[in-house]
Amino acid sequence: MTALLDETSTPVVDGDVLETGRHPLALGTELDRFHFTPEELVAEVPTRRATIGAVVPAYNEADTIVDVLRGLLKQTRLPDVIHVVVNNTSDKTFRKAAKLAGEHTVVRKGVEQVTRIYVHDLGVLADKKVGALNYGFRLVRGADYLLGVDGDTVLGKRTVERLAAEMESDPRIGGISAIYTVDDRAVRGPLGRFLLTGQRAQFASFNLQNLVRGRNMAVLGGQASLFRTAALETVMAAHHQRDPWVSDSEVEDSLLSLQIKSVGFSTKISATARATVGGMTTLRALDGQQVKWNYGAIDLMWPGQRGDTRGQPFHPNLRLRWMENASMLLNAATRLMFGLLLAAALSIGAFEFSPVWLIPPAVAVALNLRIALSMKKRTWRDVLFAATLVPAELYMWIRFGHFVRAWTKFLAQSRTDNWAAQAKAERGAGWAFLSPLAVAVAALAGLVWVWTLLPVTAQSAVLSVGWPVLGVVTVVQTVAMVRRLLRRQHGYRA
Repeated sequence: MTALLDETSTPVVDGDVLETGRHPLALGTELDRFHFTPEELVAEVPTRRATIGAVVPAYNEADTIVDVLRGLLKQTRLPDVIHVVVNNTSDKTFRKAAKLAGEHTVVRKGVEQVTRIYVHDLGVLADKKVGALNYGFRLVRGADYLLGVDGDTVLGKRTVERLAAEMESDPRIGGISAIYTVDDRAVRGPLGRFLLTGQRAQFASFNLQNLVRGRNMAVLGGQASLFRTAALETVMAAHHQRDPWVSDSEVEDSLLSLQIKSVGFSTKISATARATVGGMTTLRALDGQQVKWNYGAIDLMWPGQRGDTRGQPFHPNLRLRWMENASMLLNAATRLMFGLLLAAALSIGAFEFSPVWLIPPAVAVALNLRIALSMKKRTWRDVLFAATLVPAELYMWIRFGHFVRAWTKFLAQSRTDNWAAQAKAERGAGWAFLSPLAVAVAALAGLVWVWTLLPVTAQSAVLSVGWPVLGVVTVVQTVAMVRRLLRRQHGYRA
């Protein structure tokens, strides 16, 4: 085909005259001119409003479920439908949620929005939260997006709007998570406040690490995440699954995040959408939660552990998990080495103080303070927790216990139901959380006994080797902390 065109002539194609002003490549369009200014709209972007179905799995959430639903009804962008899926519950969760069931109409910026709340009590589910999520998915399968919200998570009033806007801006996003913080307003007692402040610092550190790494989210947490339904369907087809969530992993949200990434979608954390989650206020409950999380992460990292889900040690979403585990191991080792070497040196009068040893704690305080000051709604407790070092250090030792318990259970090939263990711990039952302390005391007693049996020459030799080794490891750790301290945060707030 040949075409002779200019701005004034009649187009000619293979000797046939076309309609004046029509370019052959523009046939079938509404264009009738050749030049367009930047102010002129040539092709409109579709403006169809995406549909969102919210699923709220609820297990014994009588104290929080009403606040969660009211938070959803206060959104500037309402979900089109909300399904509360009550499961394995022994309290009044269903009864309280049912009071808000039905149709709700609100007006936002002059626009009327309508949503409907449905409440389902499924009784006893063998798959617990996984079963509840999959039931909810089947109910909202026709929607563009699925919004997962835990039964103790209250969304900021613009969270749904912001999550949806970010999702719609990039079709490559398969799921996007809100920024989480732990609610510490209604807790009494020094232990509860201390534990919640520690969890707030832990969440803030995790959020910042994901935000500064291109907002790539390792885990689309069940607390508040928006999933593209097409991405979930792709995961199901690629992995031959009946449902998006499977019970092969004890961290079902981490596994699904890996699968979404594996089928070509990205997993992101929002820069602005926020949610407040319930925290653990007792050592038992915190231990049950953190051991389940750590155990499930190890399960995903290690090849071929559970069911038909193969471990994926080199998956991009697990890099942060490996870093966390390596960091915990190194931090525990250096603290233990320092404590033992200090006690050993004092026992034979060989300790000499050096101001150089104050540098690592000072850098740690500076890093903790930077994280605390980056928190969106920080409190004076958050700043004090970071600035005084001792509370943060004590919380770190508690986390060491969770780390040791999780790895011990994994290496012992223990197949206990960690969901049930966490539920039991939250009810105030069980003493397993004290086992790391008991083991540590017994091990320390054994080391002291062995130390007293060594001759002075052997004791001096141990110290002469131990201190330089500890010094090298500490320098490496300090450099890593300085690097994190100096890293740009691009204005992100945890």
